[in-house]
Amino acid sequence: MFARDGLFAKKDEAPRKEPTKAQAPGQPALTQSQKPAVEAPRVETPPPPVAARGGSDGKGSKLIVGPDIKLKGVEITDCDTLVVEGRVEASMDSRVIQISEQGVFCGNAGIDIAEIRGRFEGELTVRKQLVIHASGRVTGKIRYGRLTVEDGGEISGDIGTLDVADPFGQRDKPAAALKPPALV
Repeated sequence: MFARDGLFAKKDEAPRKEPTKAQAPGQPALTQSQKPAVEAPRVETPPPPVAARGGSDGKGSKLIVGPDIKLKGVEITDCDTLVVEGRVEASMDSRVIQISEQGVFCGNAGIDIAEIRGRFEGELTVRKQLVIHASGRVTGKIRYGRLTVEDGGEISGDIGTLDVADPFGQRDKPAAALKPPALV
């Protein structure tokens, strides 16, 4: 749309010359009339993204709550991966949660895979794998499929495994809450 040298060049200044490609030894340099009218654009392909640990394939939605950010009073939905580097007070149901060393999550969470390096306080149901690293602390009502706690990691509260027949941690709910409504 705009000619590069025509709109922004100073009137006294000569137009800029494009850098020439290196010529093969023994070949004369091309003159302006010998150069092709249109050069093919150069496309640089970026390196492929590195897949995150924990089975994440880089696809899906990802929410990152950065350091010094406080997210309060929300329900997080349709988020495949939540990365907590600040403070989150919420309820959520997701695939993966990763809490960094400075991160804090307070609330209720239903997760497939949880990787805790910071603090989790509240009700946590991990359907597959709960990993608590050396700097991690988890307190509250915790249900998990498999548990890994590194030396130095802490877990406290009402702790139990998920039953194979009860993958969503509803065994503690009253029987009336588990029955389907009567059909009329």
